[in-house]
Amino acid sequence: MRSYYQPNPKDFAGKEYDMKRIITIGREFGSGGREIGQKLADEMGIGFYDKELLEMASKESGICEELFVKHDESYTNSFLYSLVMGNYPVTADGRLNPEMPLNHKIFLAQFETIKKLADKGPCVIVGRCADYVLKANSNVINFFITGNMTQKKKRILERYDIEKNKVEDFIRKTDKRRANYYNYYSDMKWGEAKNYDLCINSSKTGTEGAVMLMKEYIRIKEGMTE
Repeated sequence: MRSYYQPNPKDFAGKEYDMKRIITIGREFGSGGREIGQKLADEMGIGFYDKELLEMASKESGICEELFVKHDESYTNSFLYSLVMGNYPVTADGRLNPEMPLNHKIFLAQFETIKKLADKGPCVIVGRCADYVLKANSNVINFFITGNMTQKKKRILERYDIEKNKVEDFIRKTDKRRANYYNYYSDMKWGEAKNYDLCINSSKTGTEGAVMLMKEYIRIKEGMTE
């Protein structure tokens, strides 16, 4: 069994929490991004939001959760720039304009939920342009998880009821949808290394190794010493 260096838990007790570090994770489908993010959050004792974010945005906006699932990481019209600039359409009392297209309302609700989560304190947020939404926040660390197709296919086949000869196409289409969503709503390119603090190939590190690398990077980022 491969042995990994385990950072001292004391390295993560206090300082990054005082700095209110927010961790965002972009991920290829099948790379284990959710599992890695959940484990990182558990080990650091902070909140974790992936699909959970959809439920929260639904409750806060009053829009049916099924609609959030349907539109999840799928783009239609680009208006993220106006959101960042504070020009999105709202009524005089701060509510979402009822005449706004549904897909815009859904995106805006997620946008606001991500910002609120970041304001509350340290957490891990997976996908949904969180790195771009929080671009102006100096406390954010952005990771991207990639993987080799062979390992990604194996992971998806273990988790989804899908025919073996269709799994690669399923992965490619899901990644294309995520990339289109990200590229359309932001001024950056999904998966491009320069847009992230650290990119990790989980097929080479495994889940444990990916989490270890992320924790070590956070320690380095915070300027800690062992």
